[in-house]
Amino acid sequence: MSNTAPVDQRPSLLLVDDDSTLRERLARAFRERGWDVTTAGNHDEAMAAARRESPEYAVVDLRMPGHSGLELVRDLLAVDASTRVIVLTGYGSISTTVDAIRLGAVNYLPKPADADDILAAFARAEEAPNVAAPETLQAPSLARAEWEHIHRVLADSAGNISEAARKLGIHRRSLQRKLQKYPPSR
Repeated sequence: MSNTAPVDQRPSLLLVDDDSTLRERLARAFRERGWDVTTAGNHDEAMAAARRESPEYAVVDLRMPGHSGLELVRDLLAVDASTRVIVLTGYGSISTTVDAIRLGAVNYLPKPADADDILAAFARAEEAPNVAAPETLQAPSLARAEWEHIHRVLADSAGNISEAARKLGIHRRSLQRKLQKYPPSR
């Protein structure tokens, strides 16, 4: 997979994320690399785009309002089984990773991910599987695990900070301060 391609051979990519800033930033980065990019903000927009012209590649956010990214992976592959899908998420867990791969995703990346990370993930997916275990498995830091848990609870509370604070057993203002921080590094 090269970084640029002739106009008639540009790889097609469907970017699906409810965060318009991230979606448009990634779309611009891929277009600058010579990709033909279509964007969508939810499941229905993505499916309409895929039915119009099936993409070779797709990058799908796991958590979106309405249908989840996992449902979208399944539905995109039902339209065209040759589409290579990567799932992006800020709420990484082993179970959702396994579910995404079982549904047909070729890889799974934590947010924030840039175009280079995504291209590398697509390239790794095309390589022969590595049967050797990684030399070191780096567990997420306690701060990262807390950040992911807080955001998972907030998403499960439909963005309601007061409800999420009650579920977490912390004061609403404390939760708001934690939400203003950037995610800790792994």
